Amino acid sequence: MEILRDLLYTNKSIVKDTVVSLSRNWLIIFMGLFYSLATIILYSVLQYFWILAGIVLIIATSGLISNYLYLLNCIITRNKFTFQDFKDGFTAYLRKVWGILFVFWVASLGFDLLVVPILSSFISPVAIRLMTTFLIFIFLNSLPEAIYQKYYNPWETIKYTMEFIKENWIEWIIPNIILLAVLFFFTGNLLNLMLSRFSLLGIFLNTGSIILYLLGQLWLSFVMIYRGYLFNVLSTSNRRKRLFMRKL
Repeated sequence: MEILRDLLYTNKSIVKDTVVSLSRNWLIIFMGLFYSLATIILYSVLQYFWILAGIVLIIATSGLISNYLYLLNCIITRNKFTFQDFKDGFTAYLRKVWGILFVFWVASLGFDLLVVPILSSFISPVAIRLMTTFLIFIFLNSLPEAIYQKYYNPWETIKYTMEFIKENWIEWIIPNIILLAVLFFFTGNLLNLMLSRFSLLGIFLNTGSIILYLLGQLWLSFVMIYRGYLFNVLSTSNRRKRLFMRKL
């Protein structure tokens, strides 16, 4: 019963905060288009960097991720972001994101070389990939929020994320399942449209696709801001403390 009360009251207040923040920072909705165009340009010029293409790719990708997370941090902490914040965002978490991607790369390499050959004797490679992806999705689900809300190094950020999910898996996973289900409703249909047109520009071929794209970006922005507020609440309190504070 306490769990249900906590879920209800916590998420009720967070919904209000998210709606207010999104209405004040509506430009965040169009950042997805910027990142998509930046990624297209990035892949189109990688061929000119030869053996340095891999390094350029990881640095540029880390910069884009850092930028988006920094804008979210500005929204969560002071409910606004400026053009200066946009410029600063490319380097704000660059080293941390780069470090985490490197950890993932090393872990993936070790997993493929050492673990997969052993498990392949009992389980099909496809099943191994599915299970691994599922576990990563669950235990590292709050990693974006941990990056921009906690001052840890890359490895400590990963460990903290897993510990956070362990302690708050009900309060975190249930709202996120609902949010992601609605997001998939928009972006899943949009992805099919894009693939059917063989190009990202397929979303602009008719009015319906444009509306679907904007709705998807609107909901994605809502989801990410919502997650930021939810993570902030859950990571700075526990269920008993939240229920006690509401009685005062």
